[in-house]
Amino acid sequence: MTLGTQAPHDAELDDLLDLAEDALDRGDPGSALSLCDQVLQAVPEHPGALFLVAEAYRELRELDEAEIGYRRVLQHTPEHAPSWSALGTVHFDRLEFEPARSCLFRAIRLDPTLAEPYYWRALLRERRGDHRGAARDYRRATRLDPDLYPMPVELTDAMVEAVVEDALREMHPSILAYLSQVPILLEEVPAEEVCFDFDPPAPPGEILGYFSGYSLQERSLDDPWSHLPSAIVLYRRNLMRMASDRQNLVEELRVTVFHEVGHYLGLDEGDLADRGLD
Repeated sequence: MTLGTQAPHDAELDDLLDLAEDALDRGDPGSALSLCDQVLQAVPEHPGALFLVAEAYRELRELDEAEIGYRRVLQHTPEHAPSWSALGTVHFDRLEFEPARSCLFRAIRLDPTLAEPYYWRALLRERRGDHRGAARDYRRATRLDPDLYPMPVELTDAMVEAVVEDALREMHPSILAYLSQVPILLEEVPAEEVCFDFDPPAPPGEILGYFSGYSLQERSLDDPWSHLPSAIVLYRRNLMRMASDRQNLVEELRVTVFHEVGHYLGLDEGDLADRGLD
């Protein structure tokens, strides 16, 4: 529905916002932005439109624009818990953990029935090594919204070892000869310096694995520094959250192993995507 030259009725605005929400649900943030722009042309500070604009930018990974949008909403409705929660996730993805914690706690105080801030507070607790506290927050989020926030699937050391062994058995013997010098390690969450090694920095909750060191293509007989030890690191907590069930978890882990081995062999992200390992 397009807006005419006269001010639209509230029902027309609501229809546009409903369409924008549908677009976000379909994974089409561009259409959501276009629809919200029509609302904002009529009512420049419409809180509902501003919130959906911020949500669209968050989905597009344009986090600075998303923060601006959420803060504009909060200027009009400072007790809007979903905006505080979403602002917390933006800070978390930008590795601004103290502001993230403050926003998420405020969202929970304002609306204890909102699932999202519990889920993201669990991620913060994991980074501090508070796995019991994280489990409690995950359970709260799951009770409030089980479809959007299912409980993470347990990933034991034995499961990791078994999947890694299976993945290695599928590789060519010549690759295994090279990999014999590359340890595959398991850590709980990625360190901040690992996130900042990406350009732009990677959200700390999304890195499943990481290859550190020099790839085979980068190694040089003339450069002794190129022989520094390499390693493949897998991140247990992120893998657990990315999987919907045990079978899916095993597949996520397997793909991650192949992905990081590909980096060791010198493949870039485009090469890995072509092989279905993105």
